[in-house]
Amino acid sequence: MASFKLKGTKLKSYALVEETLPEPPVPDQLNETIPRPEKLRGTTYKIKPNVEDSASMYITINDIVLNEGTEHEETRPFEIFINSKNVEHVQWVSALTRVMSAVFRKGGDITFLVQELEEVYSPVGGYFVGSQLMGSIVAHIGLILKEHMYSIGLMKKVGLS
Repeated sequence: MASFKLKGTKLKSYALVEETLPEPPVPDQLNETIPRPEKLRGTTYKIKPNVEDSASMYITINDIVLNEGTEHEETRPFEIFINSKNVEHVQWVSALTRVMSAVFRKGGDITFLVQELEEVYSPVGGYFVGSQLMGSIVAHIGLILKEHMYSIGLMKKVGLS
């Protein structure tokens, strides 16, 4: 054991102590364990498929803000609702919204949904929205989802500006 003299006092012994620093906080990431907040921010879009016997559809996408007020703040879709008066659409619309909402809450990269939806084609043909051909109502929902992801910064527009 070594002893050292410091300004009139004598150090009798010393020991090395392993100091553990606190882990930096991990930013919240969306996963199925995050409960639904009491309040979410939502945006509703109206689409009018130019298909015979199709009423307007209203698509509401509710977003959750993770790590609000920090450098890791991120807005992500949390759930989606699609409403149509056409009773022929109720079954597949209900299934689609449940699956999409589950994928949103699972977390990770959800941008793949856009391409998957946009690649759905109707066997009876598509319709035009402005100058853009929609292969189906589902493809139109994919376009709305893409526009929404652009608006919240989850996807970046690529190509000419």
